[in-house]
Amino acid sequence: MGHTFGINRLFHRGEKERDIMRKMTEKNLNDAYAGESMAHMKYTIWADKAEQEGKPQVARMFRAIAYAERVHATNHWRTLGNILGTKDNLQHAIDGENYEVDEMYPAFKAVAELQEEKGAVRSTYWALETEKVHAKMYEVAKQAVEAGKDASGEKIWVCPVCGYTGEGEGPDLCPVCNAKKSTFKRF
Repeated sequence: MGHTFGINRLFHRGEKERDIMRKMTEKNLNDAYAGESMAHMKYTIWADKAEQEGKPQVARMFRAIAYAERVHATNHWRTLGNILGTKDNLQHAIDGENYEVDEMYPAFKAVAELQEEKGAVRSTYWALETEKVHAKMYEVAKQAVEAGKDASGEKIWVCPVCGYTGEGEGPDLCPVCNAKKSTFKRF
């Protein structure tokens, strides 16, 4: 039969095709997705650091390669059949946030406390408190989508210190880490 695995079959796999993917390939693509996702984040963070240190060309290179890593991650995620409709994507986001709130971050924080790792206690607490809000925001958005509407057009703000997220104008101080409102990133 030859190699007829064309681009359309790669990027537009149906559910039936997804079900027959061999387990080793599926694991490898999930691992590749995780690796590319982490590379995207690392390079984006390092681009910000290079920018702060007055190295705009290094920052530009990090951002370009971070984007390429995102393309790779997207291709793997698509091939795995994980890009669904908005309603289903929102439900998966809700499930992920709830897992982080109910299981992951409480366990990570408990270990950090036991081992007296203050920085890890702080970062896991900040993430835990933030994920609670994310789950609620996704739930409200899902309800809107189910009603045939889009999510609220209200301003969204994110604290650049702890990641806490809210809608509207935002408080004068972040409710989790007390960062000033003037530092919030707005979307």
